[in-house]
Amino acid sequence: MRSAGPSKERFHATGVRQLHITGHSPQHYHCLLRIRDAKQLRDFMCYFNSNLAREIARLVGWRDKIWSRRFTAVVVSAEPEAQRSRLKYLLGHGVKEFLVERTREWPGVHSVRALLDDEPLAGYWFDRTQEFAARQRGEEYGRLDFAERETVTLSPLPCWEDLPVDEQKRRVAEIVHEVESEAAAHREKAGTTPMGAAAIRKQNPHDQPQRSKKSPAPLFHAASKRVRDDFRAAYYAFVAAFREAAERLKAGILPVVFPAGSFPPALPFVGG
Repeated sequence: MRSAGPSKERFHATGVRQLHITGHSPQHYHCLLRIRDAKQLRDFMCYFNSNLAREIARLVGWRDKIWSRRFTAVVVSAEPEAQRSRLKYLLGHGVKEFLVERTREWPGVHSVRALLDDEPLAGYWFDRTQEFAARQRGEEYGRLDFAERETVTLSPLPCWEDLPVDEQKRRVAEIVHEVESEAAAHREKAGTTPMGAAAIRKQNPHDQPQRSKKSPAPLFHAASKRVRDDFRAAYYAFVAAFREAAERLKAGILPVVFPAGSFPPALPFVGG
């Protein structure tokens, strides 16, 4: 992980409480996160995406904006089936698109080796503020002189927290087997072969795909109709309460109470 701008202490202060899984695809990434509230998620994603964009631009010479749109946050229900489904979706990136045959072959950042092989998910923290100060003083420095080794610790899914570590690994391995078996069947039916890690590394970061898959993100991920209906009802109630409070504020009717978890216009975040 690379960073620029605010200090590392700020990153640790605003980081989400637990990182369950991360998975990457060639032009985007996915995180499965447990957060304290919407403000913590907003602060973390703002910090992470802004610094990641700067580092990508630095590495590939990209002068336009990196992200085409704001990040999308989708709630995942507490149902074990929903959590497992999201984990399978993340672990499948790279394989289900026919880019590599096995999840472990993905040449970029992927959590599978950390989850199954105890391989540290590590990188360097680059203190760009210190680098800038050194340049201002006219000092020469090496690439890692102001870098610090950092390791990301992955947490189990909430529904697996009480399971022994060996059982957690067995369940992850089961998911990986499903992903790879299903992708192999699809490749055989389509008569195609994976691109392979070497070909992926040769891709020009400035190239664009001929076709892009675009579909609206769901409001939430749930395994049962009952939970989906509960989420939908809660969401509509939240929106109605927010709009009513916003109209009262616009009309100058005070005091105004916005629903918990909201970002009122020109007012602080409402916790609780």
